[in-house]
Amino acid sequence: MSLKLAMYATVHDFKGGAEALAPMLGCGVSTLRNKVNPNLDTHHLTVEEADKLMAATGQHWILHALASRHGYVAVPNVENAPASDLAVLELVTKVWRANGDVGAAVDDALSDGKIEPHEVKRVRGEVYRVQAALHELLLRLEGMSE
Repeated sequence: MSLKLAMYATVHDFKGGAEALAPMLGCGVSTLRNKVNPNLDTHHLTVEEADKLMAATGQHWILHALASRHGYVAVPNVENAPASDLAVLELVTKVWRANGDVGAAVDDALSDGKIEPHEVKRVRGEVYRVQAALHELLLRLEGMSE
């Protein structure tokens, strides 16, 4: 998702939309709508406003769009997650499943002998899921270490 669409979706997919979020940012409803309108270049969200939007909505599409734009992946830092043997085993199976999904996405992309942008997008999403699962596995193992 592009950064402009991420900002738009963060506001417009929230229950109550701009009307509910604008007071939290200290701006008018129409101003907020203009700031997240992907077709306008005259109004812009500040970094602080984007941070407040993510905190208020619980959606982190803006963060993921920024990370992706700069070649990074944002992975949640899971705190207070169970660190039992069973929890780790569940994460291992999640990683295995995600690796299979990456393989399937790459195989599908190569099946016709050409790679299209939507196929790369699908592979990117599957790779992201593997990275997130591996990161969570590492955090849980760290929680178990003595």
